[in-house]
Amino acid sequence: MLDYKDSYRKKIAEILRKQDGSITPGQVMIEIPPNPEMGDLAFPMFGFAKLLRKGPPQIAQMVAAELPGSSATGPYVNVKLNREEVAGSILSEFFGCISAEAGGYKKAVSPIGRPGTLISSRIMVEYSSPNTNKPLHLGHLRNDVLGESISRILEACGAEVRRVCIVNDRGIHICKSMLAYMEHGQGKTPESENAKSDHFVGDWYVSFNKTFKAETEALEKSGLDRKKAEAQAPCLIRAQELLRQWEAGEKETVELWKKMNSWALEGWGETYRRTGVRFDKYYFESQTYLLGKDEILKGLEKGIFYREEDGSVQADLTAEKLDKKVLLRKDGTSIYITQDIGTAIYRHEDWPFNRLVYVVGSEQQYHFKVLFTLLQKLGFDWAKNLYHLSYGMVNLPEGKMKSREGTIVDADDLIDSLKEMALEEIRSKDREEAVGDVETAAEKIALGALHYFLLQVSPSKDMLFDPKESLSFNGNTGPYLQYMGARISSLLRKASSQALAPGNPRFELLTHDAEWDLIKTLSSYNDAVAAAAEGMDSSLVASYLYNLARAFSRFYHDCPILSAEDSDLVKARLALCQTVLAVLTDALYLTCIPFLEAM
Repeated sequence: MLDYKDSYRKKIAEILRKQDGSITPGQVMIEIPPNPEMGDLAFPMFGFAKLLRKGPPQIAQMVAAELPGSSATGPYVNVKLNREEVAGSILSEFFGCISAEAGGYKKAVSPIGRPGTLISSRIMVEYSSPNTNKPLHLGHLRNDVLGESISRILEACGAEVRRVCIVNDRGIHICKSMLAYMEHGQGKTPESENAKSDHFVGDWYVSFNKTFKAETEALEKSGLDRKKAEAQAPCLIRAQELLRQWEAGEKETVELWKKMNSWALEGWGETYRRTGVRFDKYYFESQTYLLGKDEILKGLEKGIFYREEDGSVQADLTAEKLDKKVLLRKDGTSIYITQDIGTAIYRHEDWPFNRLVYVVGSEQQYHFKVLFTLLQKLGFDWAKNLYHLSYGMVNLPEGKMKSREGTIVDADDLIDSLKEMALEEIRSKDREEAVGDVETAAEKIALGALHYFLLQVSPSKDMLFDPKESLSFNGNTGPYLQYMGARISSLLRKASSQALAPGNPRFELLTHDAEWDLIKTLSSYNDAVAAAAEGMDSSLVASYLYNLARAFSRFYHDCPILSAEDSDLVKARLALCQTVLAVLTDALYLTCIPFLEAM
């Protein structure tokens, strides 16, 4: 937090402490007035009404009467800042932490340190969670960018982050693609078919489902209802037998399982590298699905759980406003939540964390409430710090794009389509020479469009992804933000060619309204990143990015830079541009948007 904001918090807290000695600066909230004429900072007094037994407007009037340079508007204390002093304070702090090399920001520079409670935290973030029977799809893209972005944001706030992925590599759905390949693959490989390896596996899953659908329909025509027809479909029965063989460790079945899983993993790896997603460790369901059973039996012995008349082990969570939950079936076998209990405990033993964040769709909200409650009942103190980063569904407008399965959109297909659209945009504007490597630029624009669109709304909301809208170079889009970075880079290259450099800039000269608005926007970067980390919400950084780009656009339009009236002003404005570029690049990194020096 910048000094001038802390200074006003302390001053207001001192005034309020005359009424109640328990008030601290941390209780004083800061907002930005909707109208700049009202002031530069606004301090709402709502939070002190109950404590002081006065109305917020009355408290605001009292504080404003004792705080020089302030005024009261309803329940707010508004403050107008000294532009010369504050501009120097803000920009000196930023400018002293960045490289002066024009366009030289290749990764997150984190221009301002962000000390706080996260500094010493070890946070594990789980995301992606794919199945080895098919490639990644559109839903994974939202999951992946949420997980990767929040990991980067937490790291920017000082946390030690461990990115993990749970691979769902066992069960009947895996055996379905294995069966189809066994019966019809005839030794084919991804190489022999010139196919991306995870798509190759997914195509066999599609093949199984086509057979299953045909067999089910034939059985229905013979007089069976849908449920019985599905249960008696010959291909499903063969897949179930294949699962029993896998569980029994039958050699040929296990070897085929390993081969097809390796194809899926290899294909995902290409997509992860393409999208900038990475993991520190993979956990495999085949290695963890049995881990929770012993913990449940320990809980049974301690009386935490109970055995029903049918022999199943259950937990009564009605006191926690949840339902009763089966933990072990009557035959003693585990269920999904039992596996999750064991996996969580194993992970904490493997890498003792302060917090574990699960990036999983909103349809699993109840599951995680139950999981966290059960782990706390079992006596694991760290369970109170488990967090479900819930996100909504993402869909495409009907008819915009179809997948090879006809039901979901493959991640690679979507990115390829966006890349082709970006290539067309570059060529239509005759920008090939300007961007240099057209293929690389188009790929980065496609990823910028995709990632920004997926992050710009709160994770909890369902969303409709419109490929054409996401690729617009105007408005609230990723390419617009990338264009602002390219524009500043071009300006700084031009300044360098004219032997113009900031030197020791006199920031107190930056008092124009557009400059002031841009400087204030820069000053709120820390707050935006800290709020995103605390709320596990990358949309706050995405929103900040758009506000910064708009503020720079206004400054660029209203304030001559290289042709300013005197050399000191040129230097100050160049330094401001370099500062904006550093913060813009940092925030782009946090939101997984590739930076482009030319567009």
